[in-house]
Amino acid sequence: MINEAISMSNNTLDFSVRLAEELSLPIKSIAAVIKLLNEGNTIPFIARYRKEATQNLDEMQIRTIQERLTYLNELEERRQTILNSIELQGKLTETLRQQIQACASKTELEDLYLPYKPKRRTRATIAREKGLEPLALRILDQPLQGSPENEALAFIDAAKGVNDVEEALSGARDIAAEMISENIDVRTLVREAFAQDGIVVSKVTDGKDASPTKFEQYYDFKEKASTIPSHRYLAIRRGEKEGILEFHISIEPESILKQLSLLLKVNPRSPFAEQLEKTIGDAYKRLILPSVETDVRMELKLNSDRAAVEIFAENLRNLLLAPPLGGKVVIGIDPGLRTGCKCAVVDQTGKYLASEVLYLCQGDQAKKSAQEHLLSLIAKYNPVAIGIGNGTGGRETEAFVRQCLSEASLKEVIVISISEAGASVYSASDIAREEFPNLDLTVRGAISIARRLQDPLAELVKVDPKAIGVGQYQHDVYQPLLHDKLHEVVESCVNHVGVEINTASASLLSEVAGIGPTLAVKIVKHRENNGLFRSRRQLLDVGGLGPKTFEQAAGFLRVRGGEHPLDASAVHPERYSLVERIAEDLNIPLQQLMANTELILRIDPKRYYKEGLGEHTFQDIIAELKKPGRDPRAAFESANFRDDVMAISDLKTGMKLEGIVTNVTAFGAFVDIGVHQDGLIHVSELSDRFVKDPNEVVQVGAKIKVEVLHVDVDRKRISLTARVGQTSRHPQQRPSDRGIKHAEPKNRPKFNNNPFAAL
Repeated sequence: MINEAISMSNNTLDFSVRLAEELSLPIKSIAAVIKLLNEGNTIPFIARYRKEATQNLDEMQIRTIQERLTYLNELEERRQTILNSIELQGKLTETLRQQIQACASKTELEDLYLPYKPKRRTRATIAREKGLEPLALRILDQPLQGSPENEALAFIDAAKGVNDVEEALSGARDIAAEMISENIDVRTLVREAFAQDGIVVSKVTDGKDASPTKFEQYYDFKEKASTIPSHRYLAIRRGEKEGILEFHISIEPESILKQLSLLLKVNPRSPFAEQLEKTIGDAYKRLILPSVETDVRMELKLNSDRAAVEIFAENLRNLLLAPPLGGKVVIGIDPGLRTGCKCAVVDQTGKYLASEVLYLCQGDQAKKSAQEHLLSLIAKYNPVAIGIGNGTGGRETEAFVRQCLSEASLKEVIVISISEAGASVYSASDIAREEFPNLDLTVRGAISIARRLQDPLAELVKVDPKAIGVGQYQHDVYQPLLHDKLHEVVESCVNHVGVEINTASASLLSEVAGIGPTLAVKIVKHRENNGLFRSRRQLLDVGGLGPKTFEQAAGFLRVRGGEHPLDASAVHPERYSLVERIAEDLNIPLQQLMANTELILRIDPKRYYKEGLGEHTFQDIIAELKKPGRDPRAAFESANFRDDVMAISDLKTGMKLEGIVTNVTAFGAFVDIGVHQDGLIHVSELSDRFVKDPNEVVQVGAKIKVEVLHVDVDRKRISLTARVGQTSRHPQQRPSDRGIKHAEPKNRPKFNNNPFAAL
C-alpha cells in the first residue's frame, strides 16, 4: 500500500509538471485539481467553491485537465502493458525501456511496440522460417563487398521452399520490408508527410450515375488534409458510407521515397543498393502506405468529430441557457391541421392544469368554436403568454391566436413561437409517461412547449440532446465522445443556473453536481412523501444522500422561502457562519444584509480572509449577497415574424425579416424566419468582416435581422444575409463554401459579446 501511494504521488507530480507545460498553467493549480478530483469532487463544485485551491481556474480549464489526466493515465497503463509484454518475450533492453518510458503519445508508443506485437502469419514470417533473415540483414547493412546473387546461393534449399536465387532475394526483401515498416523513424517520417502534404481526393463511386445529389460538390474534389474543415470531411465520409463517393488521401510518393532512402542510408556504392531501393518501394507501397493512410484518415475523423461535437456543444449550451419567461401561467399549443391543435395550461411551477383541442381547418363553425374554447381558457387561467410550436401549422395557428386576442382586446397576452425540436421524443418517453400516464402524447407535447417557454433548461434536460437538432453530422461522429460532451454541457448549464429543489423534476435534479439519476428520484419521492424541503440541511434526511454528496450538491440547489435566507442563494452552507458573522459585525440581521448594496459595500474583505477562503471565494459571496438567487440568464425577449410571410412562397429577394438562430455550424447559421423552413446564412454573409468561426458572431437562440438573398422554392432552400442592404450583389457572388477557411470552435463567447444581441 505504501509503495502504491508513493507511486501514485510520483505520477501526480509527473503529470502535474507535464500538464503545466502543455497547458501553460501553474503546477500548483494542476496538482490541486488532480488532488480534488481524486478525492471525488465534481468539476462544477471545484470550479465554484474551491477557487483558492486551484488559483481560480475556470470550469473549462478544469475539464481540460481532467481529459488530459485521463489520457495520461491510459497512456501509463498501456506503457506498463507493453513493457510487460516485451519483457515476457525476453527482448526488453535498457535502451528500449528508456525509449518506451520517454513516449509522450499513444501513437509513438504503439509504433515502438509494433516490432514486438503478436501478429498474424506474414510473408516475412514465412521467409524467416526459410532461414532468410541473415540475407535480409545484409540488404539493410549495405556492405561495400559481396554480391546479392552470390550470397543468395547459400540460401537455396528446395526442402525449405527456396528454389533459386530470386526466391531467396525476394524472401529476404520481404523480411527487410517488414523491418522497415516497423521502424519508428520511418513511420514518423511518412505520417508527418501525410499530415503536411496529404490531399483528400474524392470522386463519384465507379459505376455510379453522376446525377446531382447533396454530395455533388464532392464528385471531383481535392483539398489538403491539413486544412480541410470538419464539416467537409464528415460530408465526404457520409457520401462514402452511402455508396455515392469514394475517397482516399493522396500524396506524391517520389519525395517520400527519396527521404526514406536517405533515412535508411542507401549507399550507391554498395552492391546491395538496388535490393534496398526495391525493398523500400515495396515496404512503402504494400505495408506503410495503407497503414499510415488509415491512421491519418482516423486522425482526421477524430479531429473532425471533436470539431463537430464542440459545435454541437456550443449550440446546446446557448439553447439551454436561453432566457426564460419565468414562473408565470402560460398556455402551450402543439399545432395540428387535421387532428386539431392541442392546448395545455400550466401554472407558475409548470404544473398541468387543463387542456383543450382547437380545430382550425374544419369549417367556420369549428373555427368559431375553437375561438370560444381558447378565450374560455384565457379567461379562466389568465395566462401571461401563449407558446405555439413552430412545426406544421404553427404560423397558421399563431395568426389565429393573434386574431382571437386582438378581437377580445387581450393585447397584454404575448404570443411566442417555440421550437418543437425533441418535443415528440419527450412525449413518447418514459419520463413523460411517468409524469402524465393518463394524457395523450399530443397533450404531453403541448405541456412541454408551455414549459419550454417558462424555463428552457428545466424542460430540455428531459430530452436526449441529440434529438434537439442543433448539431451537424451528429450521427456520423463517435457517439461516446458526443454523449460525454453533451452530458458535460447539460451538467455545466444546470449547475451554472442552479435548481429550485421544491419544483425540480428528477431529470433536472440528476444533473446537479454529485446527485445522479438514482438519488434524484429519491429526492423527488422524499418531497412527495414528506412535503416541501424547508432547508438545504433537510437533504441529509434523504436515504443515500451523505455528507460528501451534500457538500457537492448543496450550493447548486435553492430553497426559496426556506428557514435560512441563504438557502435561496448560491452561497455554500459551509460559508453560512462567515456570512452570519459579517452581519453580526455590522450589527444587523442577516436578512437585512441581503440585497442591501449600501451595507455590503461597507464590508472589509481582508478582515475575513483565512486559509481556504481568499479573495475569489469572498468576492463570489459578496456578488451573491448583492443579488441573492439571481438567474444568470439574459432577460426574455421574443422575435416578431412578419404577418405577411407565412410560407416559403411568400419570400422575395431583398425582403428584410427578423428571425431566431436555430443552429450554428462550421459553414454558417440556420435561422427560423417563420416559414417552416430555416434559411441559411453562409459564413461569408454573417458579417462585413472575415469570420473564421460563426460562433464568434452568432449563437443559437439569438434574435437576428436578416435579408433574403435567394429563394429556391422547389428545393426548399433559402439563402439569407446578416449584412442587411447587400442584396444588390448577385447571390452567387459570395465566396464559395469550398474556399472558406474555418477555424476550430473557440471557447464559448459571453452573451454580451454577441453583436446580434441588441437586435
